[in-house]
Amino acid sequence: MAVYTDVSDDALAEFLTGYDLGTLVAFRGIAEGVENSNFSLRTTAGDFILTLYERRVDPADLPWFVGLMQHLAARGIDCPLPVCGRDGEALRRLCGRPAAITTFLPGVWPRRVQLWHCRALGEALARLHLAGADYTPERPNALGPAAWAPLLARAGDGADTLLPGFRDALHDATHRILQDWPHTLPRGTIHADLFPDNVFFLNDHLSGLIDFYFACSDFLAYDIAVCINAWCFEPDFAFNATKARALLAGYQSARPLAAEEKSAMPVLARGAALRFLLTRLYDWLNTPEGALVVRKNPLDYWRRLRFHLGIDNFDAYGL
Repeated sequence: MAVYTDVSDDALAEFLTGYDLGTLVAFRGIAEGVENSNFSLRTTAGDFILTLYERRVDPADLPWFVGLMQHLAARGIDCPLPVCGRDGEALRRLCGRPAAITTFLPGVWPRRVQLWHCRALGEALARLHLAGADYTPERPNALGPAAWAPLLARAGDGADTLLPGFRDALHDATHRILQDWPHTLPRGTIHADLFPDNVFFLNDHLSGLIDFYFACSDFLAYDIAVCINAWCFEPDFAFNATKARALLAGYQSARPLAAEEKSAMPVLARGAALRFLLTRLYDWLNTPEGALVVRKNPLDYWRRLRFHLGIDNFDAYGL
């Protein structure tokens, strides 16, 4: 989450006339994240999130995201539910941007990830994959392998401003990963961005999953690889195999992994690390000055990628 577009009091008041949400009580921007402009919205009807879609979100994809959240919620997944206006539509425009209001989920994301968080996350991810299995519309992964070389090219010489020789090292890593990338793993609907700040916990249990705007159709095991990168490294970037074991055990309690998914995990983990490294590199070099957004250091994911490049079997990830 982030804020790139300011919303004036008058614009918000006019926007809210399209809903049956009572009167405005409080409204503030949310700085976390990097993709869309997000605001905490409180009215006399309750708490909500207002999102203005920016940057990498294609407006043509928004009905797919809205439909996915509705689909998952109907199957018992705790996720935000889009709020429809008086006209029955969930998507509208505000300040020249596509916009929507969703329900607010209670809970907080874990600032210090513990083992039980990882196991709960793994089980929730598997349940999401099972619930999304019959969501029939497909959405290609716009930030999948086909996007990595172009993203690196767009960074240009800027990569070397972070680390001497960084561009060439990334080029070599990208070539190696693409050469080894699998083609026939089980596919389905994945979240693709399930970082700790997109998972809420309340009273020692997982209370909800948020931010589905990178969700797409791709390898299910790739979603696990994203989570291994996001949840199983310590602040000093040391890999925690015990956390990975807990995450994988939680996942397999609901959906056992196929043998080919296990054997592909090292290259999937490399690809997931590269994907977030490259998008963070792009944002690091191109975030507008003055935007209410927390930039994330691409080198954090370079350290993860270097670890995965040295792994050649699934056992290293805890099972």
